[in-house]
Amino acid sequence: MKTTMIAYFIPVIAATFIITAISARILIPKLKSMKLGQQILDIGPRWHKSKEGTPTMGGISFIIASMLVFIASVIAMVMTDNGEGVEKLIIVMLFAAISGAIGVVDDLTKFKNHRNEGLTASQKYLLQLVSAGLLLAALKLTGNLTTELRIPFADVTIELGIFYYIFSILLITGIVNAVNLTDGIDGLASSVTLAAGAFFAVAGFVLEALPVTVASGITMGACLGFLVYNFYPARVFMGDTGSLFLGGLAVGMAYMIDNPLIIVVVGIVYIMEAASVILQVGCYKLTKKRIFKMAPIHHHFEKCGWSELKIVGVFSLITVLAGVLAYFGI
Repeated sequence: MKTTMIAYFIPVIAATFIITAISARILIPKLKSMKLGQQILDIGPRWHKSKEGTPTMGGISFIIASMLVFIASVIAMVMTDNGEGVEKLIIVMLFAAISGAIGVVDDLTKFKNHRNEGLTASQKYLLQLVSAGLLLAALKLTGNLTTELRIPFADVTIELGIFYYIFSILLITGIVNAVNLTDGIDGLASSVTLAAGAFFAVAGFVLEALPVTVASGITMGACLGFLVYNFYPARVFMGDTGSLFLGGLAVGMAYMIDNPLIIVVVGIVYIMEAASVILQVGCYKLTKKRIFKMAPIHHHFEKCGWSELKIVGVFSLITVLAGVLAYFGI
């Protein structure tokens, strides 16, 4: 079985990487010609102003690559009688695609309105609630979801009944938006998600779950291919288009291994980013004082004098170490 998994994993990661890199190279000039450049808020770090005009929505490149490799992989798995659990892969990839589509609408709305804010928070969250509900419904209808919540490291499950769905919707939308918040400096979301994808690759091999291995290979290939152009100094940004797609993949893979809480461990950087925003806003509303120099937390470290490369390196290392810890909770 492991030989079969390797036979899929290596071509999947290589194909996704190559198609993403080629697609991004073709896409960047087109995004520039369409004047789809990033607008930088005045409240952000002043040195980010130099990035204004850098083309965004580059996530389209790895969405195209991911979906092409996904379709080819599903066909190959079915034709070679390796299709056990393939419905999980199909459901998660479609959920990621829907999440990316929400990002496309959000990004295009920004350009239409000539501002750095697209859909309203309520509009975006409503769409995400619907997509999360569809993910859970599809997993349930295909027999791939129970209402028992597994607690990592404890070998314990808790029957939550209907509350499992409430918990899951909050977790799914929370992680997807947290990945979106992580995409704030060159290469950060790509690098952190690459490390998270590596964890799920290991999980796939340990559990001998080929669909998980394919999903992780797609995730890693997409991030590696995009980093060719997104690593500091970035020539293109992924936009909400890409970050919401990657968020869908990250949380989706946790459900593929029937261990949703594991994303809280391996995705600790995502949690830190989201928590820093919640704490900053909450504290300011209550006391008119700020905890961080700026939120999300990667901007705090920027204002403390850290370079973007140092932040990406440290946050990626944290994710790798979190992945090592998460291994014992598989």
